[in-house]
Amino acid sequence: MNKLSIKEWALEDRPREKMLQKGASSLSNAELLAILIGSGSSKESAVQLSQRILHSVDNNLNSLGKLSIKDLTNGFKGIGEAKAITIAAALELGRRRDCSERPKQTGITCSMDANLLFHPFLCDLHHEELWVALISQSGKVLEKMKISQGGVNETSADIRLIMKAAINSLASGIILCHNHPSGNLNPSKQDDALTTRLQNAANLMGIKLLDHIIIADNKYYSYADEGKI
Repeated sequence: MNKLSIKEWALEDRPREKMLQKGASSLSNAELLAILIGSGSSKESAVQLSQRILHSVDNNLNSLGKLSIKDLTNGFKGIGEAKAITIAAALELGRRRDCSERPKQTGITCSMDANLLFHPFLCDLHHEELWVALISQSGKVLEKMKISQGGVNETSADIRLIMKAAINSLASGIILCHNHPSGNLNPSKQDDALTTRLQNAANLMGIKLLDHIIIADNKYYSYADEGKI
């Protein structure tokens, strides 16, 4: 039996028409992805191809965002470079939308606020990065900055660079954050040592290390919540 093309589907079942009639929220992830890629292959429709792509990442959009253009083109017949770039561009726009919403945040009051501040920058990386947020007395974010970038398993930190930035910004608090690309939330001995070193250095200058956040996919670990700061 030959498969039906999307043009042969009932009007209300076509992703673009369905979006126009019922709104974007009525579409499944596969239907939204099908709109991006436009067409499937000779053996499957755009929606079926999209379902197969999503199935390969357990229908997790965060995992989809970690696929490279090469992963998409090599792994799925019907996905060429142009379609893969379209998917990657759409996911990047989603990440940037998250980033653009952060300035509305009035301050940091808990570990979840800190996680939301850093998550868009670190959630999909295949390497470790170390970031810091400099916090005012009232809890407002004065500045956030990337301190260093490392490999898959670790990154390095220059305590002097962090303290210099904190002093120049007249910050009263510091929040440290890095990611674990492996997905393992547990802090390493190196993470513990870095936390202690920075906390000691900050205390000497009358600045408080408020938290150290570790991000892994959609989860996070907070040193403050765990009573380790």
